[in-house]
Amino acid sequence: MAKKIAVFPGSFDPFTLGHHSVVTRALPLFDEVVVGIGRNTLKNGFFSIDERVELIESVYRNEPKVRVEAYDGLTVDYCQRIGAAFMLRGIRTVSDFEYECAISQMNQLMRPGVETVFLLTTPELTPVNSTIVRDILSYGGDVSQFVPPAMNITEVLNKRNLK
Repeated sequence: MAKKIAVFPGSFDPFTLGHHSVVTRALPLFDEVVVGIGRNTLKNGFFSIDERVELIESVYRNEPKVRVEAYDGLTVDYCQRIGAAFMLRGIRTVSDFEYECAISQMNQLMRPGVETVFLLTTPELTPVNSTIVRDILSYGGDVSQFVPPAMNITEVLNKRNLK
């Protein structure tokens, strides 16, 4: 029987409690969840790709079913390269659903073997999104209530300042 691998793609700049909730709730459904950090050459991230990988790996250090990787190109092509038959997406709002539905349908046309699985965000995490968390960070605010406790953003920022 083939291993059930799901890719949870995103920029994760930064990885939030909402993202963490989706991965945690997906673990019983799949043999492996790959948190795939897509490289977007058009975006300058708050955190570098390497910093994002480090931060997310710190959250799942003791979870063997989670792997964190950065990738280039189309997500459906990445899924095919690593043998993932599922793409995992979190939905916060109706507008998220409409957007994700359109992408899912396009992906189905390009790679029929990759199925998209949607998980709804838990109600208390609906307002949490990376853009707002990034804005808070850019003004030196405390984001600890919006990111997983194991993710030590302060440590990563301190390392950056030492370079």
